[in-house]
Amino acid sequence: QVQLVESGGGLVQPGGSLRLSCAASGSIFSIDAMGWYRQAPGKQREMVAHISNGGTTQYGDSVKGRLTISRDKVNNTVSLQMNSLKPEDTAVYYCAAGNYRGIFIMKYWGKGTLLTVSS
Repeated sequence: QVQLVESGGGLVQPGGSLRLSCAASGSIFSIDAMGWYRQAPGKQREMVAHISNGGTTQYGDSVKGRLTISRDKVNNTVSLQMNSLKPEDTAVYYCAAGNYRGIFIMKYWGKGTLLTVSS
């Protein structure tokens, strides 16, 4: 099993920036990819970004150009740098971990951290 703990959520004004982080522990050897998903009130969970150990990345269409995912394999963390935030970015952000086999397959999930973008 892999345990994931997110941090960094909070209240940000529109146009602002924020960095989310996630620490992985447990059976780290079983994963080679991590990612971020989000779920806004009344909406389905959507993929935000993925990154593999080899550096392959994938971004959701709604966040391309504004968000950057990065991975620290030594410390088993994944971060999401979020810029030019919009009110529609308000959501619970979930860290995920799994494998990359040409596609990203997430198996483990964190409990989420809330980001609110509002003036």
